[in-house]
Formats: sequence, structure tokens, C-alpha cells
Amino acid sequence: MTRKTIIWSTLIIFGMVTLAATAWAEDIKTRMRNRLPAIVKLKDQGSVGENNQGYLTILKAVADMQAVIDAENQDRGIIYRAIAKKQGTTPDLVGQRRALQIFEKAAPGTMVQGRDGKWIKK
Repeated sequence: MTRKTIIWSTLIIFGMVTLAATAWAEDIKTRMRNRLPAIVKLKDQGSVGENNQGYLTILKAVADMQAVIDAENQDRGIIYRAIAKKQGTTPDLVGQRRALQIFEKAAPGTMVQGRDGKWIKK
């Protein structure tokens, strides 16, 4: 292979990886956006709260909500791991930082878990 062929091959592979990563991120965004109305409803009912690790926690059981919460938490975990890898930190720390942001921006009435582990209504 010539040097020019290697460079072009590398650029093409890099472009394909970039496109795949972008598509992957868009898939997650779409799934999360589609779940948002159900999650907001569950939060409004007090059935779900935001814990201090950046994930949703079921506080009161409601039929058919487990799959939505599990899917949301799974996607959040994927995002936290990707951010952690990029920043050279741990997914747990990324989740905890996100939990602080969620705590600050939570709508009135949302159940949130403080750093001390206690649940409060915002």
C-alpha cells in the first residue's frame, strides 16, 4: 500500500467511526426524549425520584413502569461511561455530578435524594 492509500483508508475509517458514534448518540437521545413524558408523569405522581447517583429510583410502584425506568437508567449509564472515558474519571463520579445538576434544576414537587441519602420533595 502506498502512503496516500493508507492515509485515505485511515480517514475513511475515522469518518465511519465518527458517523457510527454520532448515530449511536442520536439513538440514545431519541429514546430518552420519547420516554420523557412517561418519566415526568411518574415524577409528578411521586412514584419516581432522582437519586444522588444520577439515576431514577422507584418510590411507589405503578403498573408497567419498571421497563421505562430500567431503560432510562441503562441509557444514563451508557452516557455516564462515555463521559467518564472521555474525561478520564469514573462513571460513578459522572453520575454523582449529574445528580447534583438534577437536584438543582428539579421542578417543584420532584422527589430528589440529597447527598446524605435522605429523600426530599423539591
